[in-house]
Amino acid sequence: MNSTTSPRELHGKRLLGYSLGDLGFTLPNMFTGVFLFQFYVYTVNLNALLVSIGVTSQLIVGAIAAIIFGVIIDNKKPGKLGKRRPFLLIGLPVWCITTVLIWFPPLCPQDNSLYLPTTIFFWSVTMVRTIFRALIFNVYISMLPEQSQTLKNREKVASIRSAFSIIASVLALLLPSIIESLLSDPGNVEWWHSSGEILLLYIPLIGIIFTTFGLITVIIIFISVDESFYNNSSNLNHEKIKIKEAFKRMSIPAKDKNFAKMMIAGFFIGISGKVLGLLVFPFQTYKMEFQESQFFIYILISIFGKFFWFFLWKRILKRNHILNSYSICILLAIIASFIEVFFFLELQFGIKLILYIVTWSIVLGSMYAYPLFTIPIMASLVHEAAENDNPDNVDEAMSKLSGSYYGLASFVRSMGPAFASMFVGSILSGPNEKNPDVIVILFMCIGVFYLIAFVFVKRVKLSKDSYYSKQIIEKGNILLE
Repeated sequence: MNSTTSPRELHGKRLLGYSLGDLGFTLPNMFTGVFLFQFYVYTVNLNALLVSIGVTSQLIVGAIAAIIFGVIIDNKKPGKLGKRRPFLLIGLPVWCITTVLIWFPPLCPQDNSLYLPTTIFFWSVTMVRTIFRALIFNVYISMLPEQSQTLKNREKVASIRSAFSIIASVLALLLPSIIESLLSDPGNVEWWHSSGEILLLYIPLIGIIFTTFGLITVIIIFISVDESFYNNSSNLNHEKIKIKEAFKRMSIPAKDKNFAKMMIAGFFIGISGKVLGLLVFPFQTYKMEFQESQFFIYILISIFGKFFWFFLWKRILKRNHILNSYSICILLAIIASFIEVFFFLELQFGIKLILYIVTWSIVLGSMYAYPLFTIPIMASLVHEAAENDNPDNVDEAMSKLSGSYYGLASFVRSMGPAFASMFVGSILSGPNEKNPDVIVILFMCIGVFYLIAFVFVKRVKLSKDSYYSKQIIEKGNILLE
């Protein structure tokens, strides 16, 4: 915004339509992120290391693509449809096709988990898919500082987006859990077994359903976002930059100390999230040895644990500084991750079940509460950078900076899951694929990565003029009165 216009906010249908992105994007991507490794390693029979290489490579390529697309989008001259929103429709078709196609690979022979056709198929399809997902998602997240320009409204957006993310995560695992409960032998789900045949039938069907929903959601976002302010402002100067220069511009957010600390914390949180996602079904199958309806225990944990902590942290956030709340949220996840050490003891199933419910509920609940903190903090840092760069025309400054900030953030965030994929894949490869003790050790590693993130978040300092600092001052004054 410039000095003569009021700040823009998202309300009503536009708020709901924009926030739906965290349901539409998360649903197919959460399903793919959690079940793809399980599907290819344990059913398709592709070597775990090859799967990890493919996942890691596509995450790196997607991260680089996010930066390049950020430049392309920032360079686009606003048209009748706006500046960023047209790119939603450009990337949508290929993303949808590849997100469905990934579930129909050539099957590896029983005696050859290094089967080349399956490897090439998996690597190529995931690579194309992640490039176009990077385009769509980069557009989506980089819109926020322009669409929502007050801190209270950003908190509202963050709250709704977080709730949708939780709903998506539950739905993304509910249907696969139903399928898992139908299996006669969950420990042997290779495609040549009867349990594997069931997975080959229903998992692609679920993928099609979730992708269709994602397609509809992107269209709704396109309709809900209003970029008419570009055409209504005569003060915006359009300046194109080259890709090479754009990578140099990454130094701008990288030199922003607070933003850099948030990105580094996000990197390690991304590692933890990916490790957890990869361990969901192996932990249930090979450590807890669940059978039939017992697979629904995780769904109950997912629903009640995530929503309980979501509403709890919303209440805490109203009474405490956002950075302090964020730090405590991470700290709880650290403690819960390390409690898993008790799984190495000889315990009765009932005690193991209680331990499983408590630790996973806390880690999941904390993990899905993070957007309540990160979304408004990151958007505020971008907005603050724009104000410092050009206080007379923040819209123009944000138009130039938003892609760089969110592009670099996407790159760093993608590196976390990329590392996690190789980390888990290399350890679970071969005889360790079904080793319960190794799976527990990997879960405990989540606590180590969260601990590093905690250290960086504690070092983030918001400016004295920030909205959150003013909140603390106002509350202090009220108490003094």
